[in-house]
Amino acid sequence: ERARVVDVTEALGWPHDPDPLTSGWWRRLCRDFPEARSRLAAAAAAGEGRPLAGTRLRAPAVNPSKIVACACNYADHVAEMHGVQERTLGGVESWMMNFDVFLKSPSSLSGPADDIVLPEEIVAAGQEIHHESELVIVVGRGGRDIPEERALDHVLGYTLGLDITVRSAADRSRRKSYDTFSPLGPVLVTADEIGDPGALEIRLDVNGGERQHVNTRDLLTPVPAIVSYASHMMTLLPGDLIFTGAPPGVGAIEPGDTVHASIAGVGAMTLAVRQG
Repeated sequence: ERARVVDVTEALGWPHDPDPLTSGWWRRLCRDFPEARSRLAAAAAAGEGRPLAGTRLRAPAVNPSKIVACACNYADHVAEMHGVQERTLGGVESWMMNFDVFLKSPSSLSGPADDIVLPEEIVAAGQEIHHESELVIVVGRGGRDIPEERALDHVLGYTLGLDITVRSAADRSRRKSYDTFSPLGPVLVTADEIGDPGALEIRLDVNGGERQHVNTRDLLTPVPAIVSYASHMMTLLPGDLIFTGAPPGVGAIEPGDTVHASIAGVGAMTLAVRQG
């Protein structure tokens, strides 16, 4: 049976404002999904819907309060970054080889049907801009100082994200926060549908050639520990996004490229790269 999309907005049970700048409904849905789930499922089953094919999907998250991103969370990526930094910075910044989290601008989000737009001035300067394909956590019930053993109770679900990155000496948040530098999609899959987030295959191809292929079992800091760690330095709010870290195989993308990324159980997206 061909996949179909059903509008279940009316089943939410609270006002819905489609404007992403006033999207309190989204954060409430993330927080209260367990209570709303049965209504949404019933509406989806009863609705006729329309074919997924030909439907333009937007990013499956709306105006999060923050995008948290993990650095240095796959051992082979840490190893390869020594060479990347030698080439792009002229030396290795040792502090950047340790696991930690940083913030990306929410305005960098784009959807699975949008282009990755490389800033003209960055391309003209000859700086490398890299792809990074990652499992992304969508926070459900927020919190602070969340114990690792209860961290998954605070996760609504997962999606696929790309952390597009300028390789330069600038701050991480600056290099990763340009518009369209956080493509997200194609859908949000709830945590119960995923099961173990530590057993998912991630792949990324550029122009048909494989660049990245990893399993999330290789994360140095797994999903529960990421959620707990982040919550000990900042309050996680419903709808926040956490990028779990780049696998090895990062590389440059250029205008005219086509990037295809996928996570087993989540889905795939194909993105065109162009200069802005």
